[in-house]
Amino acid sequence: MRRHGGASDAVGVAVLGCCAAWSLISATARAGRPEGVLLAVLAVVAGYACGRIGGALVPVAASCAVGFGGLCLALTTPYAVPTPDVVTPMGRVGATAALLAVSAGALCCAAWSARRPAARVVLHVLAAGSAVVAAVVDSPAGIAACVGVVLCSLAAARLRSRAAGLTGLGLTTAVVAGIGVALAKNALPPGPTASLETWLSQRRVLLWRDAVHLAENDPTLGTGPGRFEDLSPTLAQFPLSDGKPHSAVLQVAAEQGVVGVLLLATAYCWLLYVLWRSARSTQVVLAAGAALTAVATMATVGNALSFTTVTAGVGLLAGIATAEPLTDAPPDDEAAAPGVFRSGRD
Repeated sequence: MRRHGGASDAVGVAVLGCCAAWSLISATARAGRPEGVLLAVLAVVAGYACGRIGGALVPVAASCAVGFGGLCLALTTPYAVPTPDVVTPMGRVGATAALLAVSAGALCCAAWSARRPAARVVLHVLAAGSAVVAAVVDSPAGIAACVGVVLCSLAAARLRSRAAGLTGLGLTTAVVAGIGVALAKNALPPGPTASLETWLSQRRVLLWRDAVHLAENDPTLGTGPGRFEDLSPTLAQFPLSDGKPHSAVLQVAAEQGVVGVLLLATAYCWLLYVLWRSARSTQVVLAAGAALTAVATMATVGNALSFTTVTAGVGLLAGIATAEPLTDAPPDDEAAAPGVFRSGRD
């Protein structure tokens, strides 16, 4: 069994360290406020470390803890998800939907980590129940994300190549991000532009265009972390707004320039790479990858990554899916049904 080893982890530490360092450089040059970026990086790193430990020691229990924790937070205390904007639902709904996607992915990982078929069925049913929770808290994006994660997890039972699955997930994120940038630059045909503006709201599209304008004015260093709300003409008309452009890609482009966007893309590519190299089964890897792709997709049209609960959850799920087993025994799914499930990589 191949393992991704310490080299990949060292690259990840270097990439995340560069993300933190560049936010400090940009903030120093432009009098910005890098606290949000630094907190997000710290949450991902801490979550990843805890996930790696839990996934190595008690993979089913660790995955269930993450899954049920996210569901309980979304269901019992939806307003406990921290948000600076309590007037508009954009930020809160985005964070709640992202948490639900992480929960569904974690429960699917728990299902594929369990040895007994009955336990797998029960855990997949509970993962599907996350869509019901999304309906209860009135999160259409959460419903779509949870259903998509569960379907991807079930489809992974027959997929022999994790490389193909992860490539498809990565391309999905890239396409959504590209469409968002094209819409912000007014580069789409009138028909799709009108439809997307209706679905996303004209206000959000105006915020994206403000971000593009700021990024084009200073493509190297950006305006500085946390300064979008000070310079956006659209936000000046809404004093109760949360101060975000509701797109992680465009926010980084506006506040940290091209280098910040490249570092963000590199961090995402590194995550896909360590999932590909993971010693966990293909089903666990693809279930986690689907959930993380759902979060990444929501982050391109919202501000889900602005919440510590979401970034910590992303780190936990990634850590569980890439945890090194303590023994050289075959993966749980391969041992249970070697004729159906595969854990190899192409």
